[in-house]
Amino acid sequence: MPTPTSLDAQVAGLFCVGFDGKTASPEVLELIRRGVHGVVLFARNVESAEQVAALTAELKRAAGRPLLVAVDQEGGRVARLRARHGFTELPPMRAVGEVGDAGLAREVGALLGRELRAVGIDQDYAPVVDVDTNPANPVIGDRSLSRDPETVGRLGAAIALGLQSAGVAACAKHFPGHGDTSQDSHTDLPRLPHALERLRAVELAPFRALARAGVASVMTAHVVFEALDRDRPATLSPAVMRLLREEVGFDGCAISDDLEMQAVAGHFPLEESAPGAVAAGVDALLVCHSPAVQHRAIDLVRAAVETGRIPGDRVAEARGRVGRLLAYAGPPPDPARVRERLRTPEHLALVENVPALEVGRDPTV
Repeated sequence: MPTPTSLDAQVAGLFCVGFDGKTASPEVLELIRRGVHGVVLFARNVESAEQVAALTAELKRAAGRPLLVAVDQEGGRVARLRARHGFTELPPMRAVGEVGDAGLAREVGALLGRELRAVGIDQDYAPVVDVDTNPANPVIGDRSLSRDPETVGRLGAAIALGLQSAGVAACAKHFPGHGDTSQDSHTDLPRLPHALERLRAVELAPFRALARAGVASVMTAHVVFEALDRDRPATLSPAVMRLLREEVGFDGCAISDDLEMQAVAGHFPLEESAPGAVAAGVDALLVCHSPAVQHRAIDLVRAAVETGRIPGDRVAEARGRVGRLLAYAGPPPDPARVRERLRTPEHLALVENVPALEVGRDPTV
C-alpha cells in the first residue's frame, strides 16, 4: 500500500465506508479522495450483477489505487446479492453445519468467492463463527454453523479457505462471540457474564481454528464481555483485543463492526468510540451510513494521533495490517462478462445436489 503523504490520508486509510445509491455518490468519491481503504456495499447499492460490477469498477477507477470493496454475503437472510440479481442463492450456513462436511464447506466458500470476485468484490464479511448456544438469540440463530464449537471452527475454517482460494478475503465474525446474547447489537448493547474459562471452551475455540487456518480478517463484536471488561464492548476494549492477539494468536486485520450501530453509538460518543477502537487495537473501522459521521470519525482519530492519545506506532501497526488485507483488492471488473461466472451449472449443481443446501423458496423472490 503506498504511503500517503499526510497524516489525514494515513488515518483515513484505516476506514471502510458505506454510502447510498446504485452508482458512486459524490460523498463516497470524496471519502475515497480523502484516502479510505475500502467501501462496503449493502442491499441499497444493488440492482443487478452488471450494475454491481459497474459500480465496483467505478469506485476502483476513482481510487486509482488498491481499494477494497466488501459485502455481507453469508447465505440465508444475510445476503446482499440474491438470485433475482443474478447470483447463486445459498441457504443459511446452518445447512452446511448440518451436513458437517469440511469439503462441502470449502466448496461453498469457493462458490461465494468466485461470484464475488466476478463483480469486483474483494472481501466477504463471512463466515459467522459465533456458536449458537442461545436459541433466543435475535440476531445470530441459523447464521451460525452449529451449536458445537468444534463444528463451527472446523467448517468455518473451510469456508474461509474456500473464499480465499477464489481471491476474496474472508472475515470471521463476531469476536469474541455473539452467539449467546439475547439482544441485537444493532439496537442494544448486549452483555455476557461468562467466566473466561467458558469463553475459552466455547466462544473462542472457533476463532482459534480460523486464526490457525489463516483467515484474512476478524470482525469485533459490539458486546460487553464482563470477565474481560465490564465497561466497554469488545470493539473498544484493549483487554479483548489482547486476547485476540496473544491467546487466540490472530495477527491479521481486526475490523470493527459498524460504529453507527446503537450498541456503540447509543452508549458512547463518537469522540470516544472512533479513537477508542483504534487505541484498543482495532485496525480498520467500519462507518456505514452517514458521510458527516464518517468524516468526523476520521477527524477524531487524526486528532487523537496528533495529541498522542493514539501512539504513532499503533497507527503504523494498523496500517500495516490494512495494507496486507489490500493485497486482496482486485482490478475493476468487466460488467459485460459477469453473467458467465454467476449461477454456473457447477454452482447450481452444488446447491441442488445436496438436499440440505436447498434454499427452499422461489429463487426469484
